[in-house]
Amino acid sequence: MAVEKMTMPQLGESVTEGTIEKWLVSPGDHVNKYDPIAEVNTDKVNAEVPSSYTGIMKELLAEEGQTLEVGEEICTIDVEGEEGSEKPAADEEEAAKETSSPDSGNSKPTQSKNSSSSVRYSPAVLRLSQEHNIDLTQVTGSGKEGRITRKDLQKLIDSGDIPQPNGAQDSEKKENKPAQTVEKSPEPAAAPKKNAQPAIASSAGDIEIPVTGVRKAIAANMLKSKHEAPHAWTMMEVDVTNLVAYRDAMKAEFKSKEGFNLTYFAFFVKAIAQALKEFPQMNSMWAGDKIIQKKDINISIAVATDDALFVPVIKHADEKTIKGIGREINELAQKVRAGKLKSEEMQGGTFTVNNTGSFGSVQSMGIINHPQAAILQVESIVKRPVVMDHGMIGVRDMVNLCLSLDHRVLDGLVCGRFLQRVKEILETISKDNTSVY
Repeated sequence: MAVEKMTMPQLGESVTEGTIEKWLVSPGDHVNKYDPIAEVNTDKVNAEVPSSYTGIMKELLAEEGQTLEVGEEICTIDVEGEEGSEKPAADEEEAAKETSSPDSGNSKPTQSKNSSSSVRYSPAVLRLSQEHNIDLTQVTGSGKEGRITRKDLQKLIDSGDIPQPNGAQDSEKKENKPAQTVEKSPEPAAAPKKNAQPAIASSAGDIEIPVTGVRKAIAANMLKSKHEAPHAWTMMEVDVTNLVAYRDAMKAEFKSKEGFNLTYFAFFVKAIAQALKEFPQMNSMWAGDKIIQKKDINISIAVATDDALFVPVIKHADEKTIKGIGREINELAQKVRAGKLKSEEMQGGTFTVNNTGSFGSVQSMGIINHPQAAILQVESIVKRPVVMDHGMIGVRDMVNLCLSLDHRVLDGLVCGRFLQRVKEILETISKDNTSVY
């Protein structure tokens, strides 16, 4: 037998680390190639990691709850036969050489002053250290062979005890006068401690609920969105009386024929996808020095479980019928609740629609699903007295559409026109001019 090492896989685009939520095997267990060996969660998805080999599980190198960067070793396997290829290990070694190469763009902080050996930092660690001005040479890593992980930096940030650049770095900052002014001010040095989370003591009878990896990922993404995107908000009410009558008249026949429920939400998603095609600015993303207007209209829909929120994607929603969208909404929701959603089914979203009305909400302000530019909350349909033409009052089915927007990308004019178009589409839906097929 040959001993082979398995590493943390990359479970999605831009994913740099994953957390071992649960091991599905133990040392000594026999595993076949492609058998699931661990449940891993990232900031994008929960997924099962399959074995790359057939053999006997030798050693689990990571504990449950531990966060590892992509490429870090998670376990070793005694591989059956003589086909245990050394190529994966060779590839990893070559990748490591490239990462620590002086020619690499991330090679600046690769040498610790406290060690003569070269140190590699992941893109996530480098990015976090730059955002918070952390001197990595003064950080003690908890990873394998003392490697600094994102978790190490997050602990420092949460505590407010951030090691500041010293020596030559300080002198470089003093050469720049604006930076010198900031350095002399006592407030920035104190600011991290002000932002640090206070210790909250538990009292008798309190219940302490551990924060899962999924909940941490949700919190991190929401915090990033609120910190980076200047949120603005607008709302428009829509008369959907004809839509409600049309759907209610055909829902029983549709369920009998198609095998799933025709929901109001499918009509809303179709109308929004159509309006996005007419107002492509809404289908954009902020990219620092440019705004990227996406060609494909991929609608992210929020699906909640008891303890988490997942955002699967309806790809090319503008090309699908109301029936097709309804079927996909139903299938994606079932996969989320059964824990069978794949990582690729959560990628590529360009605009988010949230069905907050499903639990009775009539007005809400959603947090934008980073890096998208907007999220639209479809609220509950309620019957209300409405002043109609010629001063008559009638009972109508009304719904509020609440739009949160990234004001770096979008302005009120285009958002107002977009919502007006969605309103127009929804208010003209009826059995006479709309087909669900």
